[in-house]
Formats: sequence, C-alpha cells, structure tokens
Amino acid sequence: MSLTYAIPDLHGRLDLLELAMSRISEHIGSETARVVTLGDYVDRGPKSRDVIEFLMRWSFPNLQLVALKGNHEAMMWEACNNLVEPAWWIENGGNETLASYGEFNPGVQLRSVVPLDHLEWIAELPAFFADSKRVFVHAGLDARLPLNQQSERTLLWKRYPKGSGTGYGSRHVVHGHQADAGGPMVSKGKTNLDTMAWKTGRLVVGVFSDKASGSAVEFLEVLGNPL
Repeated sequence: MSLTYAIPDLHGRLDLLELAMSRISEHIGSETARVVTLGDYVDRGPKSRDVIEFLMRWSFPNLQLVALKGNHEAMMWEACNNLVEPAWWIENGGNETLASYGEFNPGVQLRSVVPLDHLEWIAELPAFFADSKRVFVHAGLDARLPLNQQSERTLLWKRYPKGSGTGYGSRHVVHGHQADAGGPMVSKGKTNLDTMAWKTGRLVVGVFSDKASGSAVEFLEVLGNPL
C-alpha cells in the first residue's frame, strides 16, 4: 500500500467519522491503503460509544486500520479501573461519554457502565505508529529519545511550543491533540491535524504517500454541523 490516511481527534463525532470514511473509500477506490486514527475517540461529543464500536467492528477490507491511543482514552481507562478520581475524567468530557453508554448515576461503579471489551480494546491501543518516513502519534515525541524509549505521557500529552516545527530526525511527525480551528498546521517537521472537529464540525484527513517524504500530499476536508 502506498497511501496512509490520518484521521485526528473525533471526540464522539460518529457523523464526521462516517463522512470521513465515505470520502476515503471514494478517494482510494478498490486499491488498498492504511487508515491511522490519532486517538481521542471519546469525550465532549455525543457518540463516544458509537465511535469505539465503529472502530472495533472495522468493516473496510481494503483499508488496514491502525487505531492509536489518545489521552482521553487513557483518562477513561484509568478512571474505569479506579486508578484516578473519576471526577477528573468526568470534568474533562467524560460526562458526555458516560451519557453515550446510557444513564449514569453518581456512586455507580464505572466498570458497570462501560463494557469490559471496550476497556480491553482501549488497553491494547498502541501509542504511536512509525513507517520509514513518518511517525503518527496522538500528541508528540521527545526528539532526543529512541522510539522504544518514549514515555506514554509524552506520546499522549505533549504540547509542542507554539511555532515549533520540530519533527523526529528524518521522519515527519503527524499528530493531533493541539486543537486549532484554522488547521491543519503544517511545518517542515510535523503536521498537526486537530481542527477541534467535535466543536467546529470540520474534520481534516491527511493523505500521506509512501513515495513522498514530509507532509500530506493532499488533505480531505469533511464538513458536518458544529456543536
């Protein structure tokens, strides 16, 4: 396969994911390609459960899915496993996620609300994907460390300084996490695809070619209703 489609932060916007997959399927036709989702499937938007189930039941045989973990999946998993105070996750958009699983009453164990197979799926999500020309990651990388020594906190939570164009050695970094409604934000070393789609209704999918280094060869803009 020679093309990789990168889909940034969805935050419960099943409608935008469905529109994106329709555009990608039309774009690639019967050829094979890879789809990398950059994490943050849950919280803030209305249909977190549905987004997870869409990815778990992936139904595009000519498109290889690489679903990465975002910091919001990490928060959800930690809260549901009693590793952090549930209020921390709930105050950061987890209330919308819980609503997507049905009525939630304070005091109820989160593990009884979120299906175990969803939590197991989240636990197995990788934090980055690298090919010969790029590294795809939710948030960012420490350029000083080998890939196998990156901390999960950096991969899921890092914020690049404003105006930073730093990549990862010779590889271009493709990430989300840092919302900018005017994006995508492209520099020599990295591409930030997060356009705050859950709120703006504007999702931008990056199309990356194995035959060309650097940023996307094309961007597919998907437009839905703003929240």
